[in-house]
Amino acid sequence: MILVCRKYLWKEFVLLFLLIIGSACGQTSIESAPEGEAQMEVQLASNAFTDGGTIPDKHTCDGEDISPHLVWSGIPEWTQSVVLIMDDPDAPVGTWVHWVLYDLPSDIKEITEGEQGVGVAGINSWNKPEYGGPCPPPGKPHRYFFKLYALDTELYLQPGAAKEDIEEAMLGHVLAQGQLMGLYSR
Repeated sequence: MILVCRKYLWKEFVLLFLLIIGSACGQTSIESAPEGEAQMEVQLASNAFTDGGTIPDKHTCDGEDISPHLVWSGIPEWTQSVVLIMDDPDAPVGTWVHWVLYDLPSDIKEITEGEQGVGVAGINSWNKPEYGGPCPPPGKPHRYFFKLYALDTELYLQPGAAKEDIEEAMLGHVLAQGQLMGLYSR
């Protein structure tokens, strides 16, 4: 009887030990934020326009159609990659994607005006892997959101991935995020 109890208690002890160790190993001091949330905020800015300001013609289809200069700070030191998405939720056909970059190195803190060679280019709503500036129909101003995400992983998606695929791959990996909104009308 004593031998059976000792054998039973030993199994219970080992099971309890494994549960404690397993739960401790499953926790990290850096947790990914839930979908749509981030633990930290990234500051994203441009020397071409202020947050809520008008995007200059130079960066639209009415001008040179080149990407604006963007600079950011507040990326957590444990960031593995950065994602940039620019879209227009006011487009008549639904959200229009203008620019997608992913797997940007975490040590990059800016994209210069017109720069296209950083990170991996995703496809925009024109089905092109490049920046496509604001080009709304005549009428009220549209809002253009430049959204930057710091991730705890690289996405390793094929070049030309769509915004939806990138957002799905980012789920559970966003450490910090920030945005810059510009306006444009014709």
